[in-house]
Amino acid sequence: MGRIIYNKLVRDRIPEIIASHGKTCEISIADEREYRSLLLEKLQEESAELAAGDNLTEELADIYEVLDAIVSVYGLSPEEISRLQTEKRSKRGAFAERIKLLWVDDTD
Repeated sequence: MGRIIYNKLVRDRIPEIIASHGKTCEISIADEREYRSLLLEKLQEESAELAAGDNLTEELADIYEVLDAIVSVYGLSPEEISRLQTEKRSKRGAFAERIKLLWVDDTD
């Protein structure tokens, strides 16, 4: 079958799992700057998989894992994020009413 190039962030145990299947792989450890970038790419990848609708709960679990890593690497506070979420919900609403904005007449 040959070599498959991935060049993407993977979960910590993936190299171990690959080896347990008798396969070899090459890895590198991302520095802080690259790790942040790779996490944002991973979030886009997981979001696209969620949008494809294959397995909603599994893809949401992956997104939560990536979000947890982003919060950690940026030294953010989950409590502060939750507070801001609540504040935004209070000021601008949530998405519960399913409102789809079609257009805005912006003429003066």
